[in-house]
Order: sequence, then C-alpha cells, then structure tokens
Amino acid sequence: MKLEFHHINYVAEDVERLHRFYTEVLGLDDIPISQFPRTPAADGKGFDGNIRFATDGGMQFHLAERDFDVAFKNGQVINPVAKGHIAFRTDDLAEVLATLDAAGIPYSDYGTAFAAEWHQVFFQDPEGNVIEVHQQVTPPKEGAL
Repeated sequence: MKLEFHHINYVAEDVERLHRFYTEVLGLDDIPISQFPRTPAADGKGFDGNIRFATDGGMQFHLAERDFDVAFKNGQVINPVAKGHIAFRTDDLAEVLATLDAAGIPYSDYGTAFAAEWHQVFFQDPEGNVIEVHQQVTPPKEGAL
C-alpha cells in the first residue's frame, strides 16, 4: 500500500477571497477548474459548492466552500468540507480499506460522488483530523490533475 501526498483542502465561507490570497499574494499558480472533472450534484447528493484550485507545482490546494450538511446529504458520517482535510493518492484503495478495517477505523466511502475520476474515502486520525485517500478510477482527461 503506497500513499503519496496529493492535496490539502481548506474550506472557507469566501472561496474566491481565499483563492486570491494563495494566488495573488503568495504567488501560487491557479489550476483551472476545467482540469478537475466534478461529478454533478443530483437528488441532494454530491457537492455543488464553490471550489477552486492552486498549486506550487507539486502539492495542490483544494479550496472548497464550507458545507456542514454534506455528510448528511450523502448518507455518510465523515464530512470532508466542514473543516478541511489532507489527501493522499493510492494505487490500491482496497488494501487501504482492509488496513482501516483491521485497525477498527471507521470511514466514509463517497465513491465518485465528488470527483468523476477518483474513488474517495474519508476517515479521521486519533485527533479527529479528516484524511482522504483516493484512487484514480478512470484515465484522467487531457490536462486533468
């Protein structure tokens, strides 16, 4: 089971203001939203809040609109956009889930509810920090990250 840091997600009431801070003040590069294929929110599920992206060329920032009800709306327990999270990419999500199950760590499996190309699972560390692990499920579209 190999994990690679992929992104840090910050949540905000004003995503545009936060994005301007990271791109205009700190000089990070914008990642166009077109490079992040989202699963459309439908029937009250998914996430249709504002989201922007920035990068230093390696690590990504995902800046999302705070939504305290997203877990409830998706029939899950862990809410990845209440306070934010860190994210890892893996090439073997089944092994990650088996490891979590063996350790007795509950998780919320959102599948592709948020990102069309990633199967996302969220859980908490012993201090309650939210962690995402995702696996690419379809080849990325040209220009996608």
